[in-house]
Amino acid sequence: MTSPEGGVLRSGNFRRPVFDAAVAAAELEDLSPHDLRHTAASLPVASGANVKTVQRMLGHASAAMTLDVYSVYSVFDDDLGALADRMDAAHQASVTRSHGA
Repeated sequence: MTSPEGGVLRSGNFRRPVFDAAVAAAELEDLSPHDLRHTAASLPVASGANVKTVQRMLGHASAAMTLDVYSVYSVFDDDLGALADRMDAAHQASVTRSHGA
């Protein structure tokens, strides 16, 4: 991916106009791209995914590094259920809007 001018895509070129705008539109606060990386790593770790798979997904040199960094941020079962409920509600609302109902 490149910047609108065709150059190197830097964090500032993407973060302010695209990412931060999407965060605001979703009515979220204090969310960074790195927070999404932590979520993408923590959810599979917390749900018992093969840590070697998560390691490869993140590009870490070792599975130990993946566990050391992301098991600290693991999500508890109640949190996963609440997250799933919110994601399901958001999906249902999106489907309803796209079908004009």
